[in-house]
Amino acid sequence: MSLFGSIMTKIFGGSASAQAAAPDASETPNVSAATLGSSVAGSSSSSAAAPSMAGAASPVADSPSLGSQTVDVGQVLRDMAERKGETSNYKQSIVDLLKVLDLDSSLSARKQLADELQYTGDKEDSATMNVWLHKQVVQKLAENGGRIPADFHHA
Repeated sequence: MSLFGSIMTKIFGGSASAQAAAPDASETPNVSAATLGSSVAGSSSSSAAAPSMAGAASPVADSPSLGSQTVDVGQVLRDMAERKGETSNYKQSIVDLLKVLDLDSSLSARKQLADELQYTGDKEDSATMNVWLHKQVVQKLAENGGRIPADFHHA
């Protein structure tokens, strides 16, 4: 399974894995309404739209809503972070986000994720790549039915 598929599975649940197995520039994974129905519900005060990313157009972004049920990504991650009992900056850091999800956060894993998400920048500039990865992951979670709190968005 792709690293992004693993991220989707950890946040949206098991049936998201088949649909998120291989995201690329022309196809973004979708999460079915059934998957969303079994997800954690949260408060509407934390909802926010994902910002547009230049060069990251996706057919999902223009698709009709997946239904009235969404996954509160902020609540799911907050609960996971609390269970770990560690202080983390998963709202801004791809490394911390991967750690909260119990996924490989190594540089090689992040380079793999960059390849999956079609990163065209210099992968040796890990700081720039990491910021881009976090933005892309947050955007793709939103495109697939995730409600993203405003404090997840980068300036």
